[in-house]
Amino acid sequence: MKHARIGVILAQIGTPSAPEARAVRPYLRRFLSDRRIVDTHPLLWQPVLRGIILRTRPKKSASLYRQIWTEEGSPLWVYSLRQQTALQAKLGSDYQVELGLAYSDHSIEKAIASLEKSGIRRILIVPMFPQYSSTTTASVYDQTCFAALGRKSFGGKAAKRFIPALRFVEPYYDDPGYIDAMKAHLQRILHRQGQEGRPDYTVLTFHGIPKRYADTGDPYPQQCMETGRLLAEAMGWEDGKWQISFQSRFGPEEWVGPSTEETLKGLHDRGISSPMVFSPGLVTDCLETLHELNIEGREHFRASGGQAERFQYASCLNDQLEWLSFLAELVERNTGGWQTVHDLTPDEL
Repeated sequence: MKHARIGVILAQIGTPSAPEARAVRPYLRRFLSDRRIVDTHPLLWQPVLRGIILRTRPKKSASLYRQIWTEEGSPLWVYSLRQQTALQAKLGSDYQVELGLAYSDHSIEKAIASLEKSGIRRILIVPMFPQYSSTTTASVYDQTCFAALGRKSFGGKAAKRFIPALRFVEPYYDDPGYIDAMKAHLQRILHRQGQEGRPDYTVLTFHGIPKRYADTGDPYPQQCMETGRLLAEAMGWEDGKWQISFQSRFGPEEWVGPSTEETLKGLHDRGISSPMVFSPGLVTDCLETLHELNIEGREHFRASGGQAERFQYASCLNDQLEWLSFLAELVERNTGGWQTVHDLTPDEL
């Protein structure tokens, strides 16, 4: 019995195509127009977005992107491509792995179209967000389903006759393979630093969400807490030597806390001289890690009395071997039963 080919989409938020305002503006427009991200009614939100935010923020964001941009392009794009390439090599020819970026030109819609063009009828979606949030995972669900259906909205025209079978990987925030991958990654970093360079405190920072989202059913903060607990247990960290915080606040309403910015500003006064900051929920380095944590976070620590050179940033999992091996196992686990399904060829019909 021959194996049917299976499509895999690594789903990410996305990135501008260039560190320029003209490229950042359409990216921000798509991102901030998603009602999973900002659930204010469009009649109230869109005038603010188009009249104020999109006139001022793209230029500021572009200047931040320029500070982390690489010769190969956006760090998130570069590492995502490496993840795609390595995962394809691990899974072999029975699978076709695509990137689907929710708010970038290399979209989920294009990823599905590419898989369908290859004759693939079964597609596994792997959100690159270990913890579920309505602002990330659910947005990927929305975009995937609409793309597969060939619709732009619930009331839109049904443009496709055949719909591929879809499976979504459930949140893996407490999966032993994910925890082990982070443990191996951090131990490798600590080994390189040597005994004298060991941090005296660790901040596990997760991207934040408005507190109102959590109060109305989003399980994200609880899943972040469980990830942090399991990682601390695996690393053997003592109580009082680590904590969880939440970063990237936006807008005037209350967000889940404690705030990463305020946490970093207060470390020196607590007698902490050599903190390490790591983002378990962002598995690919991007603006929120390379600039917000490694550059801005270091400055917050320095400005409050700490020594900037003793501030340690641990990179995301990116293309670490243990992480990629876990992803391959996760895909194979979630495509169980599909590998042995026999598709009829045109000659057999």
